[in-house]
Formats: sequence, structure tokens, C-alpha cells
Amino acid sequence: MKAILLLGGFGTRLRPLTGDIPKQMLPVCGRPMIEWVCEHLARHGVSQVVLSLGYRAEAFTAAYPRGRIGQLAYEVAVEPEPRGTAGAVRFAAEATGIDSPFLVLNGDVLTDLDIGALVSCHAEMGTEATIALQPVDDPTPYGLVVTDPSGRVLSFSEKPEPGALPRPGPRSDRPTINAGTYVLTPAVLDRIPADRAVSIEREVFTRLAADGMLAGSVSDSYWLDTGTPQQYLAANLDLLEGRRPRARVVDSGDVLDADIDPDACVRTSVIGSGSEIGSGAVVQRSVLGQGCRIEAGAVVCDTALGAGVTVGAAAILTEYSVVGSGEYVVPGARLRAVRQPAA
Repeated sequence: MKAILLLGGFGTRLRPLTGDIPKQMLPVCGRPMIEWVCEHLARHGVSQVVLSLGYRAEAFTAAYPRGRIGQLAYEVAVEPEPRGTAGAVRFAAEATGIDSPFLVLNGDVLTDLDIGALVSCHAEMGTEATIALQPVDDPTPYGLVVTDPSGRVLSFSEKPEPGALPRPGPRSDRPTINAGTYVLTPAVLDRIPADRAVSIEREVFTRLAADGMLAGSVSDSYWLDTGTPQQYLAANLDLLEGRRPRARVVDSGDVLDADIDPDACVRTSVIGSGSEIGSGAVVQRSVLGQGCRIEAGAVVCDTALGAGVTVGAAAILTEYSVVGSGEYVVPGARLRAVRQPAA
């Protein structure tokens, strides 16, 4: 079975980290995010992926010039203009000749979902599409999905208002959301107009649900949308602290080939290779790209730094601050929930 990875987004919520690199190429514990996604697919028997690309498509082909990402061979479908999530699926499927059931995944979601179970559910239900569902406490940032006891979707609401939330469905004590992994039949492609941008969440899935042709499969496995600085940090720290047990960090520690002063304090952080951390500096629950320099007495806490960032002496960065590649934080600066440069 082929899988289409939707990778064309601009990564707006993660700027400035994504100012010069696609979101799915950002490192998670020293490896590009897309490698974690492809490794999971390979583990579940997927042998080939289609990269549905738009923003900075060349970053992927330059990083993987031999047509493989880990164990997976890949094809490329580059949209000539943004076509929405459904339009991207149709374009990629037609460009690569998909004519049998296939997977679609949002490329910025990290999960341990049992894909084989999802495919089996789809075969049993006989619907045109089956989506993975994830129980959550707060569904408002996502797509709320309500099913009947058999798993057939009764309603699909993208990013619902809090006051419009129905009671949880009969298959879960918590509301279930669209988890960003789908099994689609080619019949779904006929539902997607070719002449405009189309949202698979807001348009296609709602029509499929109304026609009784959309199923949902609930799984409470590890699942993380990496779209915000908080979530991006969580993706790294979950691996370091063992909260994602099915994924393995290759390096035995949380510091990768860095020059760390004996008087510095580094805790629960990913430090990019070639970085330097000066005397009395503190780095906690943070991610530093390659070649960063943290000068004496600086504090970097709950923060993400791009490659080649210098944090001046005695500067303090906290509360999910984000600093883009190559930036210089002046000595003594106080950054709280700040993006430098402004996103």
C-alpha cells in the first residue's frame, strides 16, 4: 500500500524556525521529523511514499537525493499552486498513478498508531474512507468526530466552538478527533473538484459522513501534532524521557557532540552537534540546533533555537521563546514567549 505524506504547509505557527526549512525537516532528537514518520510507516509494512510538496520542496529532494528516506522509496508530487488538503491528495494520487486504496498522513503528526489495524478496520467497514481517531480532553483545536457504535461517522466538525461540543461518542469516554491518518479509496478522488483549493476536513469528510461513507477507528496510542513551539519541544522531550516507548533515540544521551563547560548546567535538552555552552550557563527543557553558542551565565529554558544561534552572556530565554537560525540574542536580553526575528 502506498502512503501520501502531506508536506506542503508553510509551518506558520513554528516561525521563525521554519523561515528557511520546511516543518517536517526540523530535527527531532537530531533526526529530521520526516525520518521518524517514515520509520513508523516502514515498521507497518508500507514500502513506498509519495511526498506531496509545496513550500521549499527542494529541501526534501536535496536531503534525500537517492530517492529513499530510510527504508522507504519515495516519489514526489509538487503542487504548482496551493490546492488545499484534499486538492493536494488528488494531485499527488493522479501524478503517481494511484488506483487502489491508499494511506494519507499529515506529515507533522508523530504517532505510534497501529496502521495495520486501521487498514483492517477500513476493509471491514466497506466505506470510501476510514480515519484514525484519537481521544483527547479538548477537541477544539482539531476536528471533532462522532461515531455510532459500529464506527461509522455520524458527524465531522473541524475546529468546533466550545459551546457546540456534543457529548462523547459511545466508543470513548473522551471526545475523539481526527488524528491525521486516513485510508482512502480512489472513489474519494472523484469527490474532490480539480479546479480550486479543497479542504479534505471541511468539505470532503463532511460530505462522506453525510452519505454514510466515512468510518472512524479509535486508538489511544501515542499521538502528537507538532505544529506549535510547545508541541515541537514536546516531540523532542517525549523521546528523551521515554514517553514514546516505541520510538528509539539512537544516541544514548541527550547531548550530541557539544562543547559544554564543566560549570554549565544542561538538563533534559537536545543540544545540536558543534554547539558550545559557556560557564554558568543553564539549558533546560530546550532544543538547540547545530552550532549554537550559549555564552557565560545565559539561561535557555523551554525554548527552541535554530541552527547557529548565539545567546549572549547573561541573557534569559523562557516560556517557549523561539529564535531563528543564525540570530544573535544580545547579552542581558530578556525573552519571554518571544520570537526572534518576529514571525
